[in-house]
Amino acid sequence: VQLQASGGGLVQAGGSLRLSCAASGSTFTINAIGWYRQAPGEQRELVARITSGGDTKYVDSVEGRFTISRDNAKNTVYLQMNSLKPEDTAVYYCNADVSTPLVPYDYWGQGTQVTVSS
Repeated sequence: VQLQASGGGLVQAGGSLRLSCAASGSTFTINAIGWYRQAPGEQRELVARITSGGDTKYVDSVEGRFTISRDNAKNTVYLQMNSLKPEDTAVYYCNADVSTPLVPYDYWGQGTQVTVSS
């Protein structure tokens, strides 16, 4: 599985961005796709996740502002980010969980920088 993340950029506080994560290869093996972020000096954290069944979950800090969705025809997952805050500034990564019951495994895309100015 290969993941291509895009859509980052510089935006003022209160603005919006949409990130895209395009998957290719053995996409039928993907159980879920998540968006993670890592700010300088911080640990990488899960921001939002969507399963192959369409279930979603969000970290509390983005609940109500971010929406994760997918376009199965395009094998693409989106992260719509509204009401952005300076604390959302980070490198955002998409991750594909392809674990089996016996073998945990995942793939990472390259990061895309999101910078929110105050």
